[in-house]
Amino acid sequence: MGEEAKIFTLSEVSEHNHAHDCWIVINAKFKRVQTSQVYNVTKFLEDHPGGDEVLLSSTGKDATDDFEDVGHSESAREMMEQYYVGEIDPTTIPKKTKYTPPKQPHYNQDKTSEFIIKILQFLVPIAILGLAVGIRIYTKSE
Repeated sequence: MGEEAKIFTLSEVSEHNHAHDCWIVINAKFKRVQTSQVYNVTKFLEDHPGGDEVLLSSTGKDATDDFEDVGHSESAREMMEQYYVGEIDPTTIPKKTKYTPPKQPHYNQDKTSEFIIKILQFLVPIAILGLAVGIRIYTKSE
C-alpha cells in the first residue's frame, strides 16, 4: 500500500466481475488503517478454498460481511495484502438499510383452524361413543 492509494468508485470496481478479471471490496484493517479496500483476486480464484464462485458472487458490492461471516484466519488476512490495488470511494457505496416489514393490521389467520379443532374435539368423542353404542347394540342382538 503506497503513500498515494488509487481511489476507485464502486461502479469502476463492479466492472471487474468475471473469472478473468475479479475485484472485490472489503472493509479491512490494513497496516493499521480501517478503510474499504479494493482487491484484485483474479490470480487467487483457483486457489480459494471456498471455490471461485464465492469470490465471483462478492463482486460489485461491499463484500465485508461475506468475508467476515466466514471467519478467515490471520494468515488469510495477511495474504490479502498481495492482492491490494487501492481504496474505494466510500461515497459510492450505498448505505445499508435495515429491513423493516410494512405495517399490517393484526390478523389471526389461525382463527378458522382453531374453530375447526374445537368442533372436532367435540364431535370425535361423540362419534366414538356412538360407534361404541352401535357395536354394543349390534353384538347384543345376535
